[in-house]
Amino acid sequence: MPNFEYTHSFPAVRGIQAGKPCYIAMCPMRLVSTLFQFDGEEVPPELRAQRTINKSRIPEITSYLIDNPNGYTLSSLTASVNAMVNFKPLSDTGVGQNMGALLIPMDAQILINDGQHRKAAIEEAIKENPELGHDNISVLFFIDEGLQRSQQMFADLNKHAVRPSDSISTLYDYRDSLSELARHLSNEVNIFSRMTELEKSSISNRSSKLFTLSSIKNASKVLLRKGNKDLITEKDKLIATDFWTEVTQNMPDWVKAKDKKLMTSELREQYIHAHGVMLQAMGNIGADLLSNFESDWKERLTNLSKIDWSRQNKDWEGRALVHGRVSKARTNVLLTGNYIKQHLGTPLNDIEEQLEQEFYS
Repeated sequence: MPNFEYTHSFPAVRGIQAGKPCYIAMCPMRLVSTLFQFDGEEVPPELRAQRTINKSRIPEITSYLIDNPNGYTLSSLTASVNAMVNFKPLSDTGVGQNMGALLIPMDAQILINDGQHRKAAIEEAIKENPELGHDNISVLFFIDEGLQRSQQMFADLNKHAVRPSDSISTLYDYRDSLSELARHLSNEVNIFSRMTELEKSSISNRSSKLFTLSSIKNASKVLLRKGNKDLITEKDKLIATDFWTEVTQNMPDWVKAKDKKLMTSELREQYIHAHGVMLQAMGNIGADLLSNFESDWKERLTNLSKIDWSRQNKDWEGRALVHGRVSKARTNVLLTGNYIKQHLGTPLNDIEEQLEQEFYS
């Protein structure tokens, strides 16, 4: 009798990595939950090939899929198959010899090496929107060579993964209202349009820039008292543009740097107002000014030009500076803001007042 074998069949492309065959295939997302396995928490770390699932990450990915059914993007899953697979090419020669059908025995174990959070989020998203199950996700299949090789694959896949900077994520994210606000401000506020680093979230000593796009985003989020998912209106954009423009007019050193009359490296080396801690503090201060001093907030900002921003000013130690180094920790941002508020003639709120008392205790 013929030897029939029940298999999963995937349209696939065959390739070679490290001298061994691998296969990239398209898999319907509705099959993800049944096809792929994951080493659970009950298995000790040394006996599994993956980290445990961080369940707090799943809702965010799930919401992303549900909220963007016509515009989401998911990277490939990587999986190992612990059985011999059969690849049926379209032809014996030419391009077709590496294109065809990948046949995997149904009783084979297919273990995810990378992408377990995507898999879990796909399962949850399909429960809410079954139509997503008809979409596909690409899967990179390797032949399982044992636990040690699978663990090494996990280490290799994650060793070189580098999260993009907050600034470039802000620049490229068109779904996020706060990112859109930051891009708007980087175009409309004159000082930002000339002096903003769009790609990196930190500024090198030799850079001609003063601000990062991510710091503008974070400071403006606080300024407008917005949450991560809140809508940014046209009125919000006008308010933020007006505020940061007004701040600039009272920061003569910023203007000198923009006009090439002062080196930005010198500003960063010698002054506090050339660092993100000041921008974040001004976001906090601006929120209070716009709320409590609607009629004269611009007049109060004129006192910014009277502040001694030099690092040599001992008043900054413990506020913007910790042992002589600039700190953007939340406490330091608030203490920096307290100092600025005192010079603007603006009262501290209860939290700031308590922090100030602790500072002097």
